[in-house]
Amino acid sequence: MANSGVSEEEPSPTAGELKKELKKLVQGIVDEDDVNLEDVDTAQMILSAIKEIKMKKTAGSLKSRQENRPRGTQMDSSSVAEVFICPISGEIMRDPVIIASGKTFDRPFIQKWLKDGNRTCPETQQVLTHTLLTPNHLVRELISQCCKEQGIQLPDNDKYFDESGLTKGERDNFFSLLGKMSSTLSEQKQAAKELRQLTKKMPSFRALFSEYPDAIHKLLSPLSQIQWNNEMHSCLQENVITILLNISIHDSNKKPVAETPSVIPLIVEALNTGTIETRSNAAAALFTLSALDSNKTLIGKSGAMKALIDLLDEGNPLAMKDAASAIFNLCMFHDNKLRAVKDGAVRVLLDKIMKWINVNELVSLLAMLASNPKAIEEMVDRGAVPCLLSIIRKTSCPRNQENCIAILYTICFSDRSKWRKLRDEEHAHRTISHLAQNGTSRAKRKASGILERLNRSINLTHTA
Repeated sequence: MANSGVSEEEPSPTAGELKKELKKLVQGIVDEDDVNLEDVDTAQMILSAIKEIKMKKTAGSLKSRQENRPRGTQMDSSSVAEVFICPISGEIMRDPVIIASGKTFDRPFIQKWLKDGNRTCPETQQVLTHTLLTPNHLVRELISQCCKEQGIQLPDNDKYFDESGLTKGERDNFFSLLGKMSSTLSEQKQAAKELRQLTKKMPSFRALFSEYPDAIHKLLSPLSQIQWNNEMHSCLQENVITILLNISIHDSNKKPVAETPSVIPLIVEALNTGTIETRSNAAAALFTLSALDSNKTLIGKSGAMKALIDLLDEGNPLAMKDAASAIFNLCMFHDNKLRAVKDGAVRVLLDKIMKWINVNELVSLLAMLASNPKAIEEMVDRGAVPCLLSIIRKTSCPRNQENCIAILYTICFSDRSKWRKLRDEEHAHRTISHLAQNGTSRAKRKASGILERLNRSINLTHTA
């Protein structure tokens, strides 16, 4: 392959020409089974030549800007080549790094972006395949050379962030917004809207609520003063409830949020009086808070169970999954399971399941309630047995089959009057035998237990 080095006698090739030659070399290296070391060396030489052209071009641009600026003025970040400016901070980069999208950012700012849970490129919105940061030595070298020549002081990144990863301006904004929550209704509404957006996007912003105990009280101050009887008030209620949901995601906030005396009653009120989105977010907030066992007790005693079951009963697709998830979490605590049965959960669940609505989630919840004798009695009375057998036959979901057979197993050992129904099902479809052979390990155990009991009852009948 012809030598692609830059000759002193011939005119220097342009960056475009070098890139074309580099592309040919790289393609050849990739395609050939045996790597030609000469081609690799030539490719490295071309890369060095392209780098030199880029540095000269940038230096020339900077020199031109310096000559054209008014005498006596200092060169700042607005005068520096765009490649030196971090797209996030708008300042000259001190530690430039490359992310998966190929874009370059200042390390502390892109680290904060990733720490806040973002997995896209801030500039292109491209989803990042990984979060590794690669030092951009070329840009760093150019920045260092430029700043040295122009007398520019590199920015100190430590001045931007505190230990939480927030800037001083962001922290000040947090206190300003909380202050507005005690101001006029229009300011409360605007502040709540901004806090909702910030707590959604920035985990470090959520953490501030656990750092300052009064923050939760200030956030809730409008809710204790307003009757939710018009659209503007409802919008404020929705935003405040959603902020509670957002900050409850942060593990350090779960306990202080739930133990703030007014929080759970206000969430329950939102469950009963809010818009459908407010009620859905209120249910999601209870689900998140109930991750702590101590919070399960507090929420259960608040009357939230009845409100959640009512929301589930209404059947709005947006809210049903949030309500079912919250009820499921709460029912891990025994007393809450009793409350759910008392408040009509069995009726609501069977009504939805029989209509094939959200079967996956609701059958799991029904199976959890099946450890309660009153729940089993109500299931039998409401025709659960044929419904559950039908699901086992028709569903392809192993988890649904497992939950259904587990409920039937409990019914089988609690109510002998249903043995005949199970026996008829087995004779007609061999539903239980099929599950005993092909189900999950738990489903196999439950199905085998039912078959054993049915066979024993038949033998006893024959003996009699």
